[in-house]
Amino acid sequence: MLSPENNRIPEKIHHIHLIAICGTAMGALAALLQEKGFRVTGSDQHVYPPMSTFLAEREIGVATGFDPDRILEDRPDLVVVGNAVRRDNPEAMALAESGISYCSLPQALNHFLVGSRKAIVITGTHGKTTTSALMAWVLEKAGLSPGFMIGGILKDFSANFRMGHGPFVVLEGDEYDTAFFDKGSKFLHFTPHRAILTGIEFDHADIFEDLPAVEKTFIAFVKGLPPDALLVSCRDSSSAEKVLAQSGLGPDRIRRFGRGPSGPGWSVGDLEIASPVECFSIFRDGVFFSRMETVLPGEHNRMNILAVAAVAESLGIDGKTLALAVASFTGVKRRQEIRGTEGGIMVVDDFAHHPTAVRETLKALRPHARGRLLAVFEPRTNTSMRRVFQQAYAESFGDADLVCIREIPCPEKVDEKERFSAESLVQDLRLKGLCAQSFDDASGIVAFLAGEARPGDLVLVMSNGGFENIHSRLLDAFSGR
Repeated sequence: MLSPENNRIPEKIHHIHLIAICGTAMGALAALLQEKGFRVTGSDQHVYPPMSTFLAEREIGVATGFDPDRILEDRPDLVVVGNAVRRDNPEAMALAESGISYCSLPQALNHFLVGSRKAIVITGTHGKTTTSALMAWVLEKAGLSPGFMIGGILKDFSANFRMGHGPFVVLEGDEYDTAFFDKGSKFLHFTPHRAILTGIEFDHADIFEDLPAVEKTFIAFVKGLPPDALLVSCRDSSSAEKVLAQSGLGPDRIRRFGRGPSGPGWSVGDLEIASPVECFSIFRDGVFFSRMETVLPGEHNRMNILAVAAVAESLGIDGKTLALAVASFTGVKRRQEIRGTEGGIMVVDDFAHHPTAVRETLKALRPHARGRLLAVFEPRTNTSMRRVFQQAYAESFGDADLVCIREIPCPEKVDEKERFSAESLVQDLRLKGLCAQSFDDASGIVAFLAGEARPGDLVLVMSNGGFENIHSRLLDAFSGR
């Protein structure tokens, strides 16, 4: 059992060891720590590209498997325990025996990345990664050289982390639990100077029982804001509004944004779509602030931009600088990312897995599809593999002309009574008049679309995983016809 007394970061540190180093955030943390001059080592059960290559290029020592001797004999000064580590992990058990100081990923970020700087924390069920990335880019274009740690690769920085040397650090604030020794949400470790709440829905059914449980952790986050912090929140989210009502924050510490042209705070209007660009105006309390031009499609991205605008304005960034940053922002990998076009058929990759994200992504791309919009979906998160959203998904694919659903990739991970069924979803979609098919694997989808897709079609692939390299396989199939 890990002693709470050792959950601290000592003053004198030379060697830091990371257990489960090959996660996206843990690998980025390892690189940050190395940049700061520490000796960094790590271990993981599965060491493979791209993270193994990323770490090897930086000459960070990574060992395959978990060995107690790395703790008991090497005796690092600090051990960072990743979220994927279980309490019966051999190195975690050795850590408990050793008395060596340890911390979680968010504790490490707060100490080594943020330090005395001001944190801008982006939270919410949807849009965190894109909003965080855009926030970092706006600060960069304003000459403020931000540090950041974000859950996706920013195309404009070719990285998901940076130390920076300016006064601000942008953090993607995740509500998922911190570690096996700390079941509180990761974002509870951060002390925001500015915070964004994009909205709240039920998600992460593996750790939250219901929506009130999700709301409870956001209430804790908002109540923990320091006295000088400002919160920017989506007024369209009933759960976010419920959280604000219980936050104790005065109106002077809250800025709202939302979809309608009317309402308090920030809004959009005068939308023009000339694919691939969308243009719109931003208003604050009904007064024009700036005109935006962006390649980010859809209403949900306009909301992301609004949230960033509210924070930027509060930091003294003017509308012209904001507009130039938004216009030059190229986005995040795996968020509506064009992977290629072959045979006149475009393949787009997206991270969508929640029913709302699926619906909004399809809605966003609909005006940009020259021909049909073909949706390919793989449910592989701990929540999407369960039946919890079985019926909700049936309402999410209305903007698609054809839908391909893969059965969950690891059915043994979920009890049969709780398991999502692609076949059942296909039946529900067909009852709504949609053309839909279910498949056991990516190979079946590739073979089907190789014969079905035609020039002008846009194929949207939605998954939070690699999906058996389906994007490249589809492009190869289309080029070889």
